[in-house]
Amino acid sequence: MSVRFEDLEAGQELPSASRLVTREDVGAYAEASGDRNPLHRDDEVARAAGFDRVVAHGMYTMGTLASWLVDWLGDPDALLRLHVNFRAPVLVDETIECGGRVRSLDPETRTAVLEVWVRLERDGATEWPIRKSEAEIRPSV
Repeated sequence: MSVRFEDLEAGQELPSASRLVTREDVGAYAEASGDRNPLHRDDEVARAAGFDRVVAHGMYTMGTLASWLVDWLGDPDALLRLHVNFRAPVLVDETIECGGRVRSLDPETRTAVLEVWVRLERDGATEWPIRKSEAEIRPSV
């Protein structure tokens, strides 16, 4: 199923999705990206840098957001642009939630701008690893 432009409304909340960030996923991302920084692989190094445990790559978090958008859109070509602001780290064994809302629609170009985010709960507070970010989409006809 693909999202249709006609089904979107300004202010509409998008269906959110959650994902557990595993040590295996972060390790696989490190290998695939070539970013083998020990901060992303070794708990001792992460603790020495002030974190409780291994930190996921920011681009891993952004990739999870992009994947969620493409899954919702039903067509990878419908995602035209994704701009993110990284605001907080994500640690292994945390569950991140991707979500957003329709900010604006352009009927002439049949595009929409979405406000998108990634959030998580840590120590009883909401953290926003990605916030004040946006995606431009052109849903299927």
